[in-house]
Amino acid sequence: MKCFITGVAGFVGSNLADRLLKDGHDVVGYDNFTTGSLKNLEVARTYPNFRCAKADILDLRKLELVMTGCDFVFHLAANADVRHGLKHPARDLEQNTIGTFNVLEAMRTNEIKKIAFSSTGSVYGKNPFIPTTEKEGFPIQNSLYGASKVAGEALIQAYCEGYGFQSWIFRFVSLLGKRYSHGFVVDFYNKLKTNPKRLDVLGDGTVKKSYLSIGDCIGGIILGVEKGKDPVNVFNLGANEFMSVKECAETVTSYLRLSPDFCYGEEKFGWIGDAPFIFLDCEKIRKLGFRPTSTIAESIEDTLDYLINQDCENSL
Repeated sequence: MKCFITGVAGFVGSNLADRLLKDGHDVVGYDNFTTGSLKNLEVARTYPNFRCAKADILDLRKLELVMTGCDFVFHLAANADVRHGLKHPARDLEQNTIGTFNVLEAMRTNEIKKIAFSSTGSVYGKNPFIPTTEKEGFPIQNSLYGASKVAGEALIQAYCEGYGFQSWIFRFVSLLGKRYSHGFVVDFYNKLKTNPKRLDVLGDGTVKKSYLSIGDCIGGIILGVEKGKDPVNVFNLGANEFMSVKECAETVTSYLRLSPDFCYGEEKFGWIGDAPFIFLDCEKIRKLGFRPTSTIAESIEDTLDYLINQDCENSL
């Protein structure tokens, strides 16, 4: 295939590009490099069948031109800053919802019918049904990010119905691994570099979440696309386990061989929009053969190794 990837220079996009190129596909990348990094594309740029355009998905005309001749779209570009979403409320609407509409319109112009979309477990909000299946109804949304992804999913489904598209919607848990750039591991790691004797933790440490390694995530995407045959295919993607924030902090400090004082907040949640428990039922994609290869603890350790190696490279 000739694959088009929005957000190609980001955490998920760059790892997906590497996998598709390794598998022999042509890849056309598209990224505005606001949060993505050219360094993430070091491997991809060694392939002659890779090219990348620096542009924004809000530029519909540019999207249409760069997408010309592609067969399949992986739409990963998004504002993923859930924690600070309320400080910039237009950002989720523009980058996530309007951006998705522009991608779909560019596909329609170019007569491309297949799209894989990176959604999120956040669409389930504070769902009382744990583990949460794909069939659960959406509760009241508690984050602008989650709301924007619900809107993106709905637009994609409507284009499938109205224009004969086929889609694969993946609702991820939080991801960990190589090229990880934001989230609790980075937060803890940077705080401990500054003061290895104290670790300030957002919230009271009781929030529980599932996580997945980036390698397992990419494998799940490829598997879902290969075996999902419906007009609209929706898959949860996550590990078969979860950890509390307290357990995550202990895993990080243990691996770094540190024994800091843990200083928790008085509020249960780390921020507005945080959910008390995110754990997805992934039986649907497991029936297709999906099996995570890394535990959450191993994924945290792999992420720490990546961050340590980045620091070493930057100091040379």
